[in-house]
Amino acid sequence: MKPTRPFALLVCAVVLAFTRPSTTAAVTTWQVVVSGLDNPRGLAFGPEGALYIAQAGRGGDGPCGPGPEGIRCYGNSGTISRYDPRTGNTTDVVTGLPSLATEEGQMFAIGPNDLSLHGRGNLLFTIGFGGDPDTRQGVFGPEGAKLARLGRATPDGKWRLLGDLGQAEADHNPAGDEVDSNPYGILALQGKQIVADAGANALLQVRDNGAISALGTFPNRLVLAPPFLGLPPGTQIPMDAVPTSVALGPDGNYYVGQLTGFPFPVGAANIYKVPVDGGTPTVFASGFTHIVDLTVGPDGSLFVVEIAKNGLLAAFQGNDWTGALIRIAPDGTRTELVPGALTAPGGVAVGKDGALYVTNNSIFSGTGEVIRIRP
Repeated sequence: MKPTRPFALLVCAVVLAFTRPSTTAAVTTWQVVVSGLDNPRGLAFGPEGALYIAQAGRGGDGPCGPGPEGIRCYGNSGTISRYDPRTGNTTDVVTGLPSLATEEGQMFAIGPNDLSLHGRGNLLFTIGFGGDPDTRQGVFGPEGAKLARLGRATPDGKWRLLGDLGQAEADHNPAGDEVDSNPYGILALQGKQIVADAGANALLQVRDNGAISALGTFPNRLVLAPPFLGLPPGTQIPMDAVPTSVALGPDGNYYVGQLTGFPFPVGAANIYKVPVDGGTPTVFASGFTHIVDLTVGPDGSLFVVEIAKNGLLAAFQGNDWTGALIRIAPDGTRTELVPGALTAPGGVAVGKDGALYVTNNSIFSGTGEVIRIRP
């Protein structure tokens, strides 16, 4: 999945080979605990111990228009669900959220991308878009104003829209590149929310008073052009950053994972460190492929989700959506958990008992699930 730029370029099955840091594999016990979801993405535990699941939905029969993965249609099928690990029950607690999905199959939905809770009754979530925010209403009508937004929900299921992150991108474009907004990862903190806007290539801070500012921007990087472009050997082309996820590290800094854009090279994704008060991002760890989420465990380990470990070119051309969940231990050791078990995973959260929860089949409608990985 590429949250921000068109996939029309994905016409050749060439994957660039990059050297990746050594990663060992660990066989871990896991089980499916929730199934039948529509494009499930981010996960977060509430203060009462329940797991909340962002489902980007399946679009609908509303207006249709071009998007990153082709023609997509609008609907109010986005949902936030609540899974109780103690009872095994799952209920939809927030419904009617905006959703865009492909006409056929309701795949690759964009809607509620991620969520985060800060205290009881304070559930914050992002609603994506992927494109020039000035086109939202022109393409999708009045409902388009609900896209590229931040939202808040209360325990009774009522929700309302907060900051217009798309308009902030249109007005300020902090990265100085193509005007594009796709709010993705979110971290709710006291008095503010931190959002990774995958389209804007920026880490944003949204204050409770509505003020939006950029904490850091992620510029394009030059990478070798793939041979199928027919360019002279050694030619480099710009690769979009596409930051998708944010977590607060034990050192008080923000950690941001990137998906990367075309030509989607294997091993080219970084995890960046951004000072809590903002500043120039620095590379904390490299050698990953298409990061869509990350979180910090109780011992300081960083858990990283790769949606397509063998590259998006392989995923779209060869239908290889094998994903990965990687643990970076405090000493830097990398271990892939449940190798081979994940297909297009989308989000990760750590329970109080140390168990890991991961959304699986995150780009598909009706077959999405949450799996539990025993500690």
